[in-house]
Amino acid sequence: MNTPPPHNAHRYAVYYTPSPGTLGWLAGSHWLGRCAALLRPLPQLDIHGVEPEDLQRLTAAPRRYGWHATLKAPFALAPGTDWLELHHAVQQVARGLTPFAMPPLQVEQIGDFLALVPLPRHPANTALAAVAEACVKELQPLAAPLAADDLTRRSAGLTPRQLGMLQRWGHPFVLDEFRFHLSLTGSLGLVDTATADLVLDAAQQYFSDLPPLTFNSLALFAEPAPGADLVLLDHLELGA
Repeated sequence: MNTPPPHNAHRYAVYYTPSPGTLGWLAGSHWLGRCAALLRPLPQLDIHGVEPEDLQRLTAAPRRYGWHATLKAPFALAPGTDWLELHHAVQQVARGLTPFAMPPLQVEQIGDFLALVPLPRHPANTALAAVAEACVKELQPLAAPLAADDLTRRSAGLTPRQLGMLQRWGHPFVLDEFRFHLSLTGSLGLVDTATADLVLDAAQQYFSDLPPLTFNSLALFAEPAPGADLVLLDHLELGA
């Protein structure tokens, strides 16, 4: 797919997503309540005992970013860099990678949010980490440095290692700090414990039927304006 790109987008990002229209894409997009490819809301799961408004609030943060796993977190382009240069660079990264079968995924709580994560110690986790490292390192020359206020705001609670990552790569959880995940909720503290437990149970049942996924492309996203919903611009096939 090729959505006409916003040439002056606030930020861009490189993600893993299942191909639009596949069951893997539709399952996650319906869970979040928005399709980042068609740019429209979608009906969410009806969870017994959970008010629709609570599920909407709980999924609001990941819904803005669309169904995805982060490889290169949102960044502004460096001065003098344009969208076409970025698109070409992402294409070059994709061409240097080989498609592979994803590990089985399971719902897990990470910190205070729910996410779909690969089974631990699965051999394909090494390939996932290598793809993320390639995106972070090879695309960083096209990224603008973080502004001083952004660094200050995002430094709270980080370890010295994570702070160094933030300063060098624009994000604290990269390289050896990276953990592949597709976010399902924002903070579980937005709802009461009973509601959070019902949402966890529903997510585990819902995603237990997710078909096997293949990592065969890099997804280029854009945030058109500060705070705007991110949109899927293009899927760039690995090895192509």
